Amino acid sequence: MRNTIEMVMGAVVLIIAGAFLWLALSFTNFQSGESISVEAVFGKIGDLKTGDDVRISGIAIGSVAATRLDPDLFEARVVMDIDPAYAIPDDSVIRVSSTSLLGGSHIDIVPGISLDTIAEGHVFYNTLDPVNLTDMIGKAIFSDGQSGQ
Repeated sequence: MRNTIEMVMGAVVLIIAGAFLWLALSFTNFQSGESISVEAVFGKIGDLKTGDDVRISGIAIGSVAATRLDPDLFEARVVMDIDPAYAIPDDSVIRVSSTSLLGGSHIDIVPGISLDTIAEGHVFYNTLDPVNLTDMIGKAIFSDGQSGQ
């Protein structure tokens, strides 16, 4: 009798664990498909981290695969994995944007007008650094009201 109860409880635990795994994968936009790896060069990236979204018009089309510092030029380099189904013009602007006022960041791609599109290994140099909200508030509070002087 005791072995039967243990087997039933074990099966229940496995079913619950499977349900949590399915739930986690469905909420994280898990993609097992192909992707192309591209890179963008920034002066600074704020609190952007690996796993953050890459978006166009607010729609996630990829994720940040890695961030690193160029040891020679001291520039931030961001590697992104992007769904190849999107033909992104090679003159697009890449910017780091805040996800919300509570924190978090993502990469926002503003499509350009070029007919040439990105491919594996493309490097974006037309980038915009994130705006630091604290710096902006400080400038507004401590400005002396004089413009252009």
